[in-house]
Amino acid sequence: MIGSAAISHGASAAGAVSNIAANGAPGFGTARRCLMLFMWGGPSQLDTFDPKPSAPAEVRGEFASVETAVPGMQICEHFRRLAPLTELVTLVRSMTHDDPAHLSSAHTTLTGHLPPVNKSDDEPPSRSDSPHLGALAAQFLKSPNGLPSAVSMPWHTLHPAAPGGTAPGQTAGWLGPAADPMLVTGNPAAPGWSVPVFQLADGLSVARLEQRRGLLRSLDAVRSDTASTVSRNLTDQQTAAFNLLGSSSLQAAFDLQSERPSTRERYGMNIHGQCVLLARRLLEQGVPFVSVNWHNDGQNFWDTHGNNFNRLRNSLIPPADQALAAVLEDLRDSGLLDDTLVVWTGEFGRRPQITAANAGREHHPWCYSSLLAGAGIQRGSIYGSSDRIAAYPRDNPVSPRDLGATVMHALGIPSDRTLNDLSGRPHQLYAGRPVAGLFSGS
Repeated sequence: MIGSAAISHGASAAGAVSNIAANGAPGFGTARRCLMLFMWGGPSQLDTFDPKPSAPAEVRGEFASVETAVPGMQICEHFRRLAPLTELVTLVRSMTHDDPAHLSSAHTTLTGHLPPVNKSDDEPPSRSDSPHLGALAAQFLKSPNGLPSAVSMPWHTLHPAAPGGTAPGQTAGWLGPAADPMLVTGNPAAPGWSVPVFQLADGLSVARLEQRRGLLRSLDAVRSDTASTVSRNLTDQQTAAFNLLGSSSLQAAFDLQSERPSTRERYGMNIHGQCVLLARRLLEQGVPFVSVNWHNDGQNFWDTHGNNFNRLRNSLIPPADQALAAVLEDLRDSGLLDDTLVVWTGEFGRRPQITAANAGREHHPWCYSSLLAGAGIQRGSIYGSSDRIAAYPRDNPVSPRDLGATVMHALGIPSDRTLNDLSGRPHQLYAGRPVAGLFSGS
């Protein structure tokens, strides 16, 4: 049944505050791990999870909407694998902010905080950025057996048309490089792919690597107790690198050859599908936070200023739908969905009015959609709603800062905790407020 928050269309913005949680409210600590699927470029809300079949043709677009497993919940016809699984998810149709720039809005989405320079595609990443949600989670949730506590794949997103290039907010920012999520690059669907960090230099065996590690330990032992912060960070990074190279658990998690061919095919033999499969394997091994960024497809990702409908129909929705459905099924069947939070989102949406000259949709941060599942999130529900053309939220607006706070809340990270940057200055971890209405029992 669609949740009550979905049908309270008369709620005011002030009334929405009652759906915002503090520590101890519904959902706190329900997640032991998180999978974040970042659809870089900004998926169209109308052509994914908030279709408007009664809108004018210049808004409605080419796609039909279809009924799902949840009565009254319609989504785009091309999410055919997700449609029968919607009883597992909540669709948020009232995401909103006011930043139309890719880079700065990506920072806000991935960190839950505004960037040092907002509304800008000019600013590259820096150590003044807020930490990625995975880097924050890793400060509180540790992996077993030397596994990393946060992993991102298959690249740090960048936009070739943005002067700043790479989007900020994908590292540990002011926490320092030692806290960066492990970045796993490349195409795991490609024959012979392996994790770059596992590739030893020619002629270097694991035994020789251990000898070098022993030498470094000897050098560390004679260092002054007043070693610089830089030296200590270098030691931490060296230790982490050695642990990764020697981790049989991590290497086993990345061994896709151990999966049945039918399972690999079910996720999709493409870069996104195999990254999501790897993410599931890492979560099963105990990694608390895994991020999969939409890959570099050479065509501006989900940034469909032109040829929107062909791009979505042929290149974007099918692999996204296939991988999302597969991981939801597997997490459900294994029981891990009960304490795994799944988040599917972009940095903004698209303008409702189609650009007639090239069948595109322009940037539109004022209203878009996200999907959440697992870890106490209401099932078969819609949170919030948009107006008749999905231009603005009609009720229960949710900012990306609220979404980030919701992730941390679900992971059991208290809102009153702070962390220090490398200079010792404390930082608040929450910039938004967790959305209690997303959780069962709210």
